[in-house]
Amino acid sequence: MNSARKIEIRHLRYFIAATEHGSFRKAADTLSIQESAISRRIRDMEDLLGASLFQRHSGGVVLTLAGQRFLRRARTALQQINDGTREVAAVGRSDEGRIRIGIFSSLASGFLADLLRIYDKDHAGVLIDLIDGNPPEHVAAIRQLRLDVAFITGTSEWSGCQTENLWSERVFAVLPVDHPLTAKSRLDWPDLAHESFIVSDGAPGQEIRDYLVQRLAGFGHHPDIHLQFVGRDNMLALVAIGRGLTLTSEATTVVRFPGIVYRPVANEILPFSAVWSPGNDNPACRRLLSLARSIAQSNSQAEIGRPTSEPPQSASPS
Repeated sequence: MNSARKIEIRHLRYFIAATEHGSFRKAADTLSIQESAISRRIRDMEDLLGASLFQRHSGGVVLTLAGQRFLRRARTALQQINDGTREVAAVGRSDEGRIRIGIFSSLASGFLADLLRIYDKDHAGVLIDLIDGNPPEHVAAIRQLRLDVAFITGTSEWSGCQTENLWSERVFAVLPVDHPLTAKSRLDWPDLAHESFIVSDGAPGQEIRDYLVQRLAGFGHHPDIHLQFVGRDNMLALVAIGRGLTLTSEATTVVRFPGIVYRPVANEILPFSAVWSPGNDNPACRRLLSLARSIAQSNSQAEIGRPTSEPPQSASPS
């Protein structure tokens, strides 16, 4: 048993080739090596196994009974090695694999939607798990390698992680269609200082609350913010029936929901960054990050070439 462990993969390839061609010479020609090399390695293998695998004659070689029994095992072993090699190579090329992505932005449109669509087209064999959450939760999961990458708001550096700013989105207020502020094409913070707001108890509700408090604190009025234990669709429904306003990012504004209107908040830009662990060696994730950088660079060049007089397009329901 111990001697059998010294058998190398090439020994199995030589043995199978000699079996298939019935000749050491023909096997050597096929493998582009010297006939003496095959003869010597097969003899070494027979010595290790303690049994002759071939009967040798002037016309070539024929398997012995021991050789016949060993052939099936050798083919199975070599097939498993070849299969494993292909699987590992596929993962390395990101043809297969799995990515666990923490998200904080809408997938309705924008950078993240484009990134995932393009990546999925080029790497259809990669499974993508999307996990909602807030930045601290995502970063904790990144550090523990429970997430491969997270796309979160801000450009802050996180200890033990790498961060790269990739894109920005405008901030929009969500209003009921009959609200007086819908008459304006864009809103300033003084317009919103005395409004009531609602936020979700889940992500990104806490972040929206902190954002409102920070922006409105300078107007001498603590914002009226109410927590709602509902999901996104019901949050928009609550805005539609007049329970309060809320904020959202630009990517979400393509979603048409009855009874609401989106209006941009002047000069409010929300940066988004990718966060990942430098110790993460997932090749599928590395390809995703590379694609994200490429898209970010293309978008940046397109933004530079856009006329400065072009007004921003506000979103509103049809």
